[in-house]
Amino acid sequence: MKNKMKYMIASSFYLMILLIGSSLFSACSDDNEPATIVPPVEEEDGNEPNEPSGEMGDPSQTDIYLWLEGNMPATTSYQTVANSSNPDGPDFRPNIIRFPVVEGVPIKGAVLLCAGGAFQFRGNSGDCFPVARELNALGYQCFVVNYRLRPYTQQEGAQDLARAVRFVRLHADYYGIDADKIVVAGFSAGGILCGEQVLNYRGTVNGSSLDSRYVPDELDNISADVKGIGHIYSFYGRLSVGSTDVELFRRSNLPPTFYCWGTTDGFAGQFTANANAVEQAGVAVERYILEGWPHGYGARGNWIPTFDRWMTNVFNN
Repeated sequence: MKNKMKYMIASSFYLMILLIGSSLFSACSDDNEPATIVPPVEEEDGNEPNEPSGEMGDPSQTDIYLWLEGNMPATTSYQTVANSSNPDGPDFRPNIIRFPVVEGVPIKGAVLLCAGGAFQFRGNSGDCFPVARELNALGYQCFVVNYRLRPYTQQEGAQDLARAVRFVRLHADYYGIDADKIVVAGFSAGGILCGEQVLNYRGTVNGSSLDSRYVPDELDNISADVKGIGHIYSFYGRLSVGSTDVELFRRSNLPPTFYCWGTTDGFAGQFTANANAVEQAGVAVERYILEGWPHGYGARGNWIPTFDRWMTNVFNN
């Protein structure tokens, strides 16, 4: 019994390390080889949003705040929760970073990206930034979502993502996209966040569903529905725990779902079980599995062309 308990504790610790290290697995020179662990590198772009202009924000900006100051739905008071590991500070305002389509490339649609990091940090440098640039070259307007981290809840972060979807849809004409051609995709914890948004904060479900003090505004009249969701080494569920609730998935009217994971990922079994349950619920599921790859490979592994083909099919059907 004692040895079994030690094994269970060690296994749980291993799974948490995988999630926290989601952005630490990075580049190797050959996309056919598994990535190796390297220290994360912070990039200068996207660390601080510019001050938005106009009540709803200016779509021409690179960095755009998602909430009007003083009116952001929250059930957590940052100042009253001890959380010294939060890298944002008490004055953080959720925002999006815009990555425009490469000039001359026909625009196909929009992808909102959420980085991993166990809700303790956002691994944009390893996850979102390189993927956004590759998708830009394929015709996708990309938006990296800097959602709230702990001590804020998964639900509060999902509200940030829903708000970002609304903003992109409102400005679809400016971004040159069809308002219905929007996909959310997340890496590890970021994918879990996308799942939370798709399950519980779609349509016109706004911040008042979470916080009665929130005052709905014009943007809340815009739908937060998406055409598809990408789980990149991720699943529908909670941190470290994927859901297999077929009835939940069946009644939630989920959009087509794309999964990509590596066979040596400690969560591979959970990814498989989650994808099976979603498929059993009647949702269109596509899987791209990387043989011998671990957690946190970011843009590596040559999965993006398949993701591109999947999105093209989803947008056209």
